[in-house]
Amino acid sequence: MTSAAHIDKAIGAHGMWKSRLKMAIDTGKIDAPLPTISADNKCAFGEWLYGAEVTPAQKASPHYQKVRTLHAAFHKQAAKVAEFATKGQKAEALKSIGLQGDYAKASAELTTAMREWKAAL
Repeated sequence: MTSAAHIDKAIGAHGMWKSRLKMAIDTGKIDAPLPTISADNKCAFGEWLYGAEVTPAQKASPHYQKVRTLHAAFHKQAAKVAEFATKGQKAEALKSIGLQGDYAKASAELTTAMREWKAAL
């Protein structure tokens, strides 16, 4: 799979997290352990991002560095929402996934950076 294809797939997969988190907020349960959610190297994109398939030249690029940083921040925010949801803190969870929330901002920034990286390939 090409780098662009990995990025496209990741944009979709990370977009699905909002649905998973909304379900967690509604049910109080999440389908993955919090440490796994917070780890930026456990999802398929993270495994690729840190793996050997990404060339050293790509890893040295500012796009890679930015995406890696924002990807880690996204996972931290997703885990925070999941933790709120599983502790019954619905208001906090909903605030984070809302338009001006921390999760929403992290998700938007990551998606923008991934699209910019893809365009630069």
